[in-house]
Amino acid sequence: MTTHQTNAHQTGTTPQTGTAHTGGAHTGTTHQNDASMGELVSRLSEEMSHLVRGEFELARLELTEKAKHTGRGAGAFGAAGLVALYGVGVLIATAILALALVLDAWLAALLVGVVLLAIAGIMAMVGKKEVSEGAPMKPERATENIKRDVEAVKQHGRPDDHTARRTP
Repeated sequence: MTTHQTNAHQTGTTPQTGTAHTGGAHTGTTHQNDASMGELVSRLSEEMSHLVRGEFELARLELTEKAKHTGRGAGAFGAAGLVALYGVGVLIATAILALALVLDAWLAALLVGVVLLAIAGIMAMVGKKEVSEGAPMKPERATENIKRDVEAVKQHGRPDDHTARRTP
């Protein structure tokens, strides 16, 4: 026997709770069971309310922290885009200067400008096609499902969820 078990055995207490036992069946009653049902429900309601408020506060703090990180990340992306834009400008100037070694400078600049405008035109056409495929901006399938559910409720008194039994 351990020292704790020996002490419990000698004093007639259980090792987990330190409460006295008489050797008969343990009734399991504690001082908390003395509270009325109304008090217990009231206490439960208060604690649940406190728990929910705490969870909302935790969620707010988490979202605030995530928003700060997102804002800093967006700023870093914006700065990276600006630096990349300057880098593209330098590369364009380099292409013009390289072509100017074999062509007149004005012709090299014109050629690079035409190529860039052609690339921009192709990108614009692809973008227009993608946007037109996404239009109109409404959830068509969800709209149809809602219309069907409304019609089912009008006819049968409940939505048609493919599992509901129809009334005769």
